[in-house]
Amino acid sequence: MQYPNLDSVNVEGAPAQAVKRDGQAGKSRTLWGDALKRLKKNKLAMFAIVWILLIVVIAVTADLWVPQTLGDPTASDTATMASSSRLAPSLEHPFGTDTLGRDVLSRVIYGARISLTVGIVATGISTAIGLVMGALAAYYGGIWDAIIMRLADTFLAFPYTLFVIAMIAVMGDGIQNVFIAIGILGWPSIARVFRSAILSVKESDYIDAARSMGASDIRIIARHIFPNSVASIVVYATMNIGGAILTEAALSFLGLGVIPPDPSWGTLIQEGQKFLQTEPWLMILPGLAILTTVLAFTLLGDGLRDALDVKMKDA
Repeated sequence: MQYPNLDSVNVEGAPAQAVKRDGQAGKSRTLWGDALKRLKKNKLAMFAIVWILLIVVIAVTADLWVPQTLGDPTASDTATMASSSRLAPSLEHPFGTDTLGRDVLSRVIYGARISLTVGIVATGISTAIGLVMGALAAYYGGIWDAIIMRLADTFLAFPYTLFVIAMIAVMGDGIQNVFIAIGILGWPSIARVFRSAILSVKESDYIDAARSMGASDIRIIARHIFPNSVASIVVYATMNIGGAILTEAALSFLGLGVIPPDPSWGTLIQEGQKFLQTEPWLMILPGLAILTTVLAFTLLGDGLRDALDVKMKDA
């Protein structure tokens, strides 16, 4: 009588090789790998990614084709301005022309550069400050937590937009000051989110083990706490990019952001509102650019939130 090879059979009767393969597959799974799989299944998030990439590519490559096909977005021909002013959308000018005869589409494309730059840079500044402040407050606690959280409460006590306007009024107009104002005033919310995430993992067993082995505070934060808390920050920062774009547009609309003749979506809306009844495309088309871009970052952030949720199960 031949007996089965016991090394190849487990207690459940399944081949050990299959169990080994399943074990290896389970070990290879990571939070970010599973999140990417779930993100690919989210059609709205994938559409948002495609739209954002399209806007970025068009804005980055604008110098290669926009001036030759649509015209300089900042120059105006005074000799032909009367005949080319406020033309309706056509094949030659898909978004029409403004009061100075400049192509609106070219100004919207170059305005995308400013909006995306403000969104990314300002969010980067606020995220960097928020991460440091949130880490200090959550990890050390005590007096550090009290001081930082009360400082955050002070910032949050003022209306955000009015606070930004006040800072711009003090520092002066210019895109650099817009970066600074939006970036500095956006850190309290990031700090609160990161603080909450750190507090949820601070007392974990692996943190105690690292501390008992003599790991420094910086190493524990950088190698253990930060990687396990960064998911919520990625989601929040993605949504904050859309908020920063909207804030910059509001400042430019009020004349406190980008200095003309440089194009900005907010400036285009401000210039076009005077002709809303007669030439509505001057205001509506830049407004659609803001709407679709901010909505794309919001949908992407919402998709990342669902994808990074460890409680989600693969369908």
